[in-house]
Amino acid sequence: MSFQDSPDEDEAFYTQCRAAYLAVFRSSLTNIASKQQLCRALQQAGRNPSHATLNKYWTPRTSKLNFDDFCEILRCERKTEETELMKAFKKMDVNGDGYISHKDLEKTLTTGGENMTPEEVNAIFSVADINKDGKLDYAEFCRLLVSTVEQCQTAALERLETNAKLKRQNFGSQSYSPPKSSVSSAATSSAVTSGSSAAAGTLPQPPETPRADSDTTLKKDSRSSSRPSSARSRRSSLSNPTTMTTSSTKAGKVQEPSGLQEWHQSSVKGCFFVEDDGSISSLQYQLHIPQTTNVYLTIQPLSLSHRPDKPSPWMTVDTALFVTSAGETKEDSTLVCFTESKDREKYIWRGELNAGTYYLLPFTSGCKLKKRTTKNLSNKPVELVYRTETGELDLTRELREVLSDIFEVIDMDGNSLLSLEEYNFFEIRTSGEKCDKESWAVCKENFDMIKNQLTRQGFMELNLLEATEKDGDPADLWVTLEAMGYNRMLELEETCPFQIDVHCEGAQPDIQPLCLDSGPKLLNQALQKSITARIGAKALRGHDNVFIYTYRGEHRVSSLIANKNNQKVTVHVNNEQSRNCCSSRGMSVFAVEVPARTKMVCQHVLPINDKQDWSYNCMESILPCM
Repeated sequence: MSFQDSPDEDEAFYTQCRAAYLAVFRSSLTNIASKQQLCRALQQAGRNPSHATLNKYWTPRTSKLNFDDFCEILRCERKTEETELMKAFKKMDVNGDGYISHKDLEKTLTTGGENMTPEEVNAIFSVADINKDGKLDYAEFCRLLVSTVEQCQTAALERLETNAKLKRQNFGSQSYSPPKSSVSSAATSSAVTSGSSAAAGTLPQPPETPRADSDTTLKKDSRSSSRPSSARSRRSSLSNPTTMTTSSTKAGKVQEPSGLQEWHQSSVKGCFFVEDDGSISSLQYQLHIPQTTNVYLTIQPLSLSHRPDKPSPWMTVDTALFVTSAGETKEDSTLVCFTESKDREKYIWRGELNAGTYYLLPFTSGCKLKKRTTKNLSNKPVELVYRTETGELDLTRELREVLSDIFEVIDMDGNSLLSLEEYNFFEIRTSGEKCDKESWAVCKENFDMIKNQLTRQGFMELNLLEATEKDGDPADLWVTLEAMGYNRMLELEETCPFQIDVHCEGAQPDIQPLCLDSGPKLLNQALQKSITARIGAKALRGHDNVFIYTYRGEHRVSSLIANKNNQKVTVHVNNEQSRNCCSSRGMSVFAVEVPARTKMVCQHVLPINDKQDWSYNCMESILPCM
């Protein structure tokens, strides 16, 4: 599961990213200005990008990529593996003798897939035809390619290690030193690994000394500052040390009201999904309270485990609920309250709410719910359908268990039936379309329903029909399962089901799920307000128009950068002195570009182990224009 990655792996990955980038550019602030520069940087990181790979990240609309973009690309693209290269070449080896003739290689590479020019094929042969006998010993070529890749990586890392100037450039004004053993780096933010490069890609070139023109794009884009040059060259920094102890969090716990079981209650379920771009989405909800009353509000991960000794792995994911007034526009909506206290997996708010309508906006920081770094390709996918002794198609036991869990999640009101509205949230998630009333009437005729609502058995029958119509082809079933967060081993990952409970002392609350187009904006607005409302801003020393807001809760620290300048600023963030912490950014050291006159959430930080003390110590630095 990808709810927490190794801090050591994160630090190693980030170091490799820096080493590769700085083998091509003078600074990690220099932008990649062309497809050729992107190719060189990827090669220094041990990748062998094909034309298709480069075109995927450098589209006709791309004008530049920054270091953060480069890190995300490396998470998605796997390193060149000798076994994969060999497998590709063996398909061209018609005789099976370990050699490929120039003619056969040229025919394959110029007529299928990414067509290469005869000149490019000749270039490969000039390198790989070691014996000059007109045959390619592809085993030797693969070894040469992988060896060159490793040499590039090693040389880039050695160059970074021995060049103190490069380290200072990347780490702001602070001299770089390896993190101490007691310092925990951030958890890795990752994406699903995509396919490897083409076997006939170009050989990576050893690292060169960066040329002066590497920074021309950045220099042209940067605006001159009104400050003297001596002030521009100085990097201002601000330290925000905070130590949280387990005893302090216990002391601040909100107590459950006495007689809570006698209060009016309404519950609803939902789910956080990690999208392809790494963002996290969920439904929003509307809460109506008919009269002013005391309220006890909770949100927590929803366990789907059928075994008490094996809890669901997403139960450690942090959750929160922001309550805003339900204005006609997002400008009219204001933050009312949010869950801050925690009792085990449950996040809590207790107080009084006036009569009215509110939006409930679920939130998770992204510290412990992330995309996977790698995809498990070694195991065979689980079978979804099989034929019975009579030859009829049926769903496997494993699939029925998963479908039952999906039913549990999309049955938002918990009445063990799916209404058309509940089923449509599932349909929109898995197919992008809605089921209309006429189609629902057809479902009523063919599948088990009670009071115009689909039963669990009816949901199974519907999915069996989908498999039957495709004559057992599970492709559409896999589309549904993957959209709901399941991998090919039928493990739920990159997903966190949750449950919201609202208890009101003097009135019956009503909760309805919504899919607001403005939901993400409303949540971001509420999140920013929760950070800026609690503590005054601190200006970065020497930069009176750049402010840092830091929210220090019992179980989460969040920071926000406000740039009141008329030009963008780049803020370098260093968490290396923090202990037992993980960041939503997935790295312990990173840079944030904040547009002119804009506020931006910088990061969220959580304890890796909430049963131990943790210390947040962040250094923010303004990076000068290059």
